[in-house]
Amino acid sequence: MSDILIVDDERDIRELISDILKDEGYTTRLAANSDTCLEELVEAEPALVILDIWLKDSRMDGIDILKHAKREHPEVPVVIISGHGNIETAVAAIKLGAYDFIEKPFNIDQLLVVIRRAMETARLRRENSELRRGDLAPAEMLGDSAAYRGLRSQLDKVTGSNGRVMLTGQPGSGKETAARYIHAHSPRANAPFVTVNSASIEPERMEEVLFGRESGERGVEKGLLEQAHGGVVYFDEVADMPVGTQSKILRVLVEQAFTRVGGTEKVHVDMRVISSTNRDLKAAIASGTFREELYHRLNVVPISVPSLEERREDIPLLAEHFIAVLNRDQGMPLRALGEDARALLQTMLWPGNVRQLRNVVERILILGEAVGDISARELPGPEDASGQEEGRVVLSGGLATLPLREARELFEREYLLTQINRFGGNISRTASFVGMERSALHRKLKSLGVVTSNKSGARVAHVGED
Repeated sequence: MSDILIVDDERDIRELISDILKDEGYTTRLAANSDTCLEELVEAEPALVILDIWLKDSRMDGIDILKHAKREHPEVPVVIISGHGNIETAVAAIKLGAYDFIEKPFNIDQLLVVIRRAMETARLRRENSELRRGDLAPAEMLGDSAAYRGLRSQLDKVTGSNGRVMLTGQPGSGKETAARYIHAHSPRANAPFVTVNSASIEPERMEEVLFGRESGERGVEKGLLEQAHGGVVYFDEVADMPVGTQSKILRVLVEQAFTRVGGTEKVHVDMRVISSTNRDLKAAIASGTFREELYHRLNVVPISVPSLEERREDIPLLAEHFIAVLNRDQGMPLRALGEDARALLQTMLWPGNVRQLRNVVERILILGEAVGDISARELPGPEDASGQEEGRVVLSGGLATLPLREARELFEREYLLTQINRFGGNISRTASFVGMERSALHRKLKSLGVVTSNKSGARVAHVGED
């Protein structure tokens, strides 16, 4: 964006500055008075404003326009110029948020340096603001397991409302993906999605980051809540928010308004609130680290996001998705998953959930073969098996001390439990994979004391009681 608005009551000055800037590759718009200036600001926000202090035959002078611009367009830098300037005027303009003050007659080189610096500063502020907001494209909801279909069904029920949602689940399970899904399918989809990383913001800066600040030197800086106006604010890991800030957030939820740090006027916001946590908030309330009133305000619609353990059927689909994304975004090899790799991925432990799976896929694409299907031998193995020889299985200490018949029964039980859970409790698919008739598998499970039951919409195998 290189559009510069030039506001000066002298036509020669307006056109001179415009010609200079056009030679430097900028586009310009011109305004001779305050009314035209305000119309241009409303029509399209410029990258920068060059503003004369004294505007003859104008309803507002430059100082009044500066106040309006910093209030309505705080991220647009304003460079003040004046032929009647003095040190007091310059100080007043800077205190009100002007980027710099240049006195007429100005040096062209000096003017260009100030403009470049102002626009670069504004660009960096915008980028920093976007990074802090996490204003990215909505992540995809991928999965066809019963547990994940149940999650999507719950999310679809809340997309059309403004109800506050509390997402719970293990770290890396996809709580932010669920939050973005709600936003992307809601009436607020075209408005901002602003992420508040409660754990990563320094406690002493939390209020400034959330509410913004006003100062004479830097003008008005919008906080994350103001940036979320009209859209969604997502409190990631809300249990990590300082207790003092919790009280102020509670007041914001009640009043839908707040005051910037250093300011005096109320800022009203319209935003939907989605929160997430991997901790027990009721225990946090009991220990005094989380306010009970805030919990009840945020926990209007509680939704649990399943762990990868609860949706093992989705692992190959997710892995293939990550392979495609890493190929598209980073140019990594586009490789298919071999059947043995697909099977092993579904039986591995995933304490880090979907996030860990993505990291494993990226590691394989970086360190593995450049071509060919990904095989099981490329997957990371258990730490205690790092020294095993090709074709051998390292026995656990307990299994190695049992007689053969007991060890075989224990192995068969654990193997079949793993496979049944891998296929979401589907006995037919399990029987097909292990190479048994369905009736034979039922008899084997019964002899080993393995029973299946329903849990969260999926059949889960476990050892039956005697």
